[in-house]
Amino acid sequence: MPAVDEYVVETEAPPDRARETMDARDLPPPQPLQNTLERLVEMDDETVLVQVNDRAPQHLYPRLTDRGYEYETIEVEPGVVTVIWMADP
Repeated sequence: MPAVDEYVVETEAPPDRARETMDARDLPPPQPLQNTLERLVEMDDETVLVQVNDRAPQHLYPRLTDRGYEYETIEVEPGVVTVIWMADP
């Protein structure tokens, strides 16, 4: 898998923001969802979170929307990369 920064530029995420990466590929459900939401609470609203996972985090999407986050998921081998950012920090 290429560096996650290469995937961020393929999304609408603000390119000038700081980035944090979270690898959730080895976590059993519901840990990817819980860990992602916890990380977002801890992060500055100006930071973009890049989640690497083995499948699209379908249950995460509505929770992100409810909290005011934008996101895009890109399918890659061997999984997905979901880029998450605050729409208007």
